[in-house]
Amino acid sequence: MDLAVLTQLTEEMIPFNKFLGMRVESASVGRIRIALPFRPELIGDPMKQALHGGVLSTLADVAGGIAVWSSLDSPWSRVSTIDLRVDYLRPGRPERLLAEGVVIRAGKSVGVADVRLFHPSHEAETIATGKGVYAIKSRPSRPKE
Repeated sequence: MDLAVLTQLTEEMIPFNKFLGMRVESASVGRIRIALPFRPELIGDPMKQALHGGVLSTLADVAGGIAVWSSLDSPWSRVSTIDLRVDYLRPGRPERLLAEGVVIRAGKSVGVADVRLFHPSHEAETIATGKGVYAIKSRPSRPKE
């Protein structure tokens, strides 16, 4: 997989990721680090100023899926979520959020990734963990249009 293409896909070609402002900070085969900038609209608990759980699960899902995609041979393969589990460990602060996704296994039709979410200001403090299972539809070459 061409990691530059994968970065462009993640940041520019998936409209929801682009809307949220996701940015790939680092990428290698089977591993990705994605940043989500803070915006006040991402707060889920205004009393605690904590990030919405849906924001955390979205970032976990994207990081897991893109990590699996990075491990595939063809850039024309497709990845879609089958199952996602998120464990919320502490409230997310109103600041930039990072997710690291690591592929546990990528087979012919299913991939599995572990994800850890944290803030760069407190990198050792895990905000949430996730495990995603993704369907893989392999295509050896560009699909016909």
